[in-house]
Amino acid sequence: MTLCLLGVALLAVGCGAKSSDISAFVGDQVKYEIIGIDPGAGIMKATSQALKDYGLTDWKLVEGSSTAMTAALDRAYKAKKPIIITGWTPHWMFAKYDLKYLQDPKGVYGADEEIHTIARMGLKTAEPSAYAVLDKFEWTAADMEKVMGAVMDGKKPEVAAADWVKENAAKVDGWVKDVPKAEGRKLKLAYVAWDSEIASTNVVKQVLESRLGYKVDMLQVEAGPMWAGVAGGDVDAIVAAWLPTTHKDYYEKFKGKFEDLGPNLKGTKIGLVVPKYMEINSIEDLKKK
Repeated sequence: MTLCLLGVALLAVGCGAKSSDISAFVGDQVKYEIIGIDPGAGIMKATSQALKDYGLTDWKLVEGSSTAMTAALDRAYKAKKPIIITGWTPHWMFAKYDLKYLQDPKGVYGADEEIHTIARMGLKTAEPSAYAVLDKFEWTAADMEKVMGAVMDGKKPEVAAADWVKENAAKVDGWVKDVPKAEGRKLKLAYVAWDSEIASTNVVKQVLESRLGYKVDMLQVEAGPMWAGVAGGDVDAIVAAWLPTTHKDYYEKFKGKFEDLGPNLKGTKIGLVVPKYMEINSIEDLKKK
């Protein structure tokens, strides 16, 4: 009997010691870190502002890349561990993982965004066929996610894009209708290495090459050089301008030095994202009471 009681007592002590080492507060669980992407992205600036506006002085925004961020998410998700990341839609991770946005009652991340096509000044005169297609180019989040999903399943981006163009011939026909061919003409498209922009830029490249005969070079750069390139005329166009929040600074910095052809995709969103198994629902939940 004495030994039994002693065993129960030791078990209770052991359980108590174990539970005291684990904090229920999410900040302690994730080491007060939010896993971000490249430092030049607008979502990183918005997140830095969110930390200030919500009084999250103990928190740190970890810079990296979209690849590193999704790799960290994959590791945490498989282990059912807590993680907080910067996220945006469209993105293939929302199809692969069960995720949710944290509510943003202060509206730091703004309303839903759009992805715009931006052309260099003078492109309409220099390359009217390319300009016409870029101006008509518009698709949906579901379209983009199909290309992204194919890439994540192992297809090369150019192959996934070519397959999408073939499977969506009617939609592509609308983009190229009555547009003269431009056999052998050269174009340069810049893009940031986000899965979404890899998908859209490869699709536009495929259309311009397979339907109009252009030779298209794709230039992968960070957000700043991408905008500087099109504003300076070194790049013909981009289909990767997230507005009005993500690329707001670049839009204002170079305003008047480019032509905004309007949205090619509507209904995007940015914010803080967590797996649905986490028991937090708002950015306000990150502040220790």
